[in-house]
Amino acid sequence: MDKGKIVALEDRIPKLKEQRRRKANKRLIFLLFLFFTMIAVVAYVQSPLSHVKKVTVKGNELLSTNEVIETAKISKETNIWSVRKNIIAVDLEQKNVIKNANVKIKWPNSVIIEIEERNKIAYIKSDKSYYPVMENGKVLMDREVTELPVNAPILFKFKEGTILKEMVSSLEELPDEVRNAISEIHHTPKKADEYHISLFMNDGFEVSATLRSFSEKMIHYPSIISQLDPSIKGIIDLEVGSYFKAYELEAEETEIENDKGEG
Repeated sequence: MDKGKIVALEDRIPKLKEQRRRKANKRLIFLLFLFFTMIAVVAYVQSPLSHVKKVTVKGNELLSTNEVIETAKISKETNIWSVRKNIIAVDLEQKNVIKNANVKIKWPNSVIIEIEERNKIAYIKSDKSYYPVMENGKVLMDREVTELPVNAPILFKFKEGTILKEMVSSLEELPDEVRNAISEIHHTPKKADEYHISLFMNDGFEVSATLRSFSEKMIHYPSIISQLDPSIKGIIDLEVGSYFKAYELEAEETEIENDKGEG
C-alpha cells in the first residue's frame, strides 16, 4: 500500500467530531424553527388576526348580502380555520331562493360566497300582498310585496302543490314575449278539469285554457292575436281547439288557425 495515502486515526477524529457538531447544530436549528413556527401558528389561530375580516357575496338579487352571511353563520368572531366550505354551501342551498352555492377562502382572512338564485317566474296573490313564486314551485312567504308587481304574471287561487308546479313549469316553457304579455292567471277548475285556468292579458284579451296543453298552445299567442281585430275584445278558448268569443257577441265563435311556424 502507498503509505502516503494512509490517514492516521488521530487525524480523522477531529474531522468526525466537527461533522457531528455541524449535524447536531443543523438538527437543533431545525427543531427550534419548528418549535417557534408552531408557537407562531398557535398564537395566530388564537388571536383576532385569524378571524374573518371580510365576507364578499356575489350573485344575490332577491336575498340581501346580510341574509346570505347570516345563513352562512359567519361573523367577525369566526375563525378562518373553522370555516367549512362544503357545510356552508349545503346550508345555503337549503333556502328556496338559492339554487347553487360555492364558498371560497381567500387568505389570510377573507371569505367569498358565490350564489346562483332560482328564477322568479310569477307572483301569487294572498290577501292584500304578493309573494314571489320560484322556478321550483315554491312560494317565498317571507318576501312579501305590497305594491302591485309589474315584472311577472300574478297568480290567483293557487296553492303550493302539483298544480302550481305545473303552472310554473308551463310558464318557463313560454318565450319571454308571451310570458311578459300575461297580466293575471286564475286557477278556475271545472268538474271535468281541475287544471283549468283563465288568463287576463295586458292587451285586453282573456284566455281560457287547461294546463294539460297550455304551453304548447299559448306559444302561438302572437300569431293568434294577429288574426283578431284589436278593437274587439273577448275570450280566446284554447281548451280543445282555438276559438275566439267576443264579449259583445258571445254567441258567435270564430275559429282561429294556429300558425305552427310561429311562436
